[in-house]
Amino acid sequence: MFATYVHQLDPVIIQFTEKIALRWYGLAYLAGFLAGFLLLKYLAKRNLWVLKPEKTADFIAAAALFGVFIGGRLGYILFYQIQRDGLESITNDPLLILRVWEGGMASHGGILGLVIFTFFYARKHKVSWTGLGDGLCVVAPIGLMCGRIANFINGELYGRIAANTPWAVKFPTTFTDPKAPESLRFDEALSAAADAEPALAKSLEEPGKVTYYEILTDANRHSDAVTKAIEPYLEPRHPSQLYEALLEGAGLFVILWFVRVKFPNAPNGLLTGLFFALYASFRIFAEQFREPDAAWVIKGLLTQGQFLSLFMYLFAAAFLIFAFRKKRMSAVA
Repeated sequence: MFATYVHQLDPVIIQFTEKIALRWYGLAYLAGFLAGFLLLKYLAKRNLWVLKPEKTADFIAAAALFGVFIGGRLGYILFYQIQRDGLESITNDPLLILRVWEGGMASHGGILGLVIFTFFYARKHKVSWTGLGDGLCVVAPIGLMCGRIANFINGELYGRIAANTPWAVKFPTTFTDPKAPESLRFDEALSAAADAEPALAKSLEEPGKVTYYEILTDANRHSDAVTKAIEPYLEPRHPSQLYEALLEGAGLFVILWFVRVKFPNAPNGLLTGLFFALYASFRIFAEQFREPDAAWVIKGLLTQGQFLSLFMYLFAAAFLIFAFRKKRMSAVA
């Protein structure tokens, strides 16, 4: 049963030097941008997007930098990092803002960044802002899906305890979460792992620059004996990252792609409005299974992710009203 599965995936694909490595997190974003480029070029060639095919590559590259990365990172810092660790976490280590390879991107921040970026891009290139956004909203869920899969590989943004869920997963990353019951059992788990694996016990005698947690995590990825030893000290949890990958990613993409292809004459702004409405709905639903990674907005009722998603309904309403008014005006004319 998956409830006994202990997460063993390594975020690093290839370690080149002590500080330079190829990570699944970065590869996931690259895959998302590549898929977005190919899909937008497909739409552009069929006159289902406002840009010409030859402009797609430059648009995606600029959107990735100015929208996703800057918006997503700043959103994480403002919405989560400062709230969780205080402003001093940034003032004491300003370079933390740049270390995106360590994880820490907020989807709400990335979406807001893209809204701002597309507004200025549309004005500069004299194309419809809503039409530009419609194409981007159709393919954006692929990037969201890749990002959530990377979150699962990293063992971050894990779900709430799910004792009776057959497909639950046990995440060793919870050992470092002071709010998680697993953190109180870390010493016991470490002792059990050392008894089960002599090599681990030797590493603990001379830890060097790494922490005991890092030693245990590395041993877990390479030793089934260690995995079996720490399993009783971990709680089965919802793999909420995969729930979000299916809902905010694959499911949202299928819906928006269907509307784009089947209704080529849909008014500009319709797909953008649908994106905001559906993303907010899927996110609010999925947050029921995700362990809150920031302070509750309303204790036990409304998480930070759900609170931020509520504002997306306002964006959805604005774009849908614009789209239907434009359609009605076209019909009258």
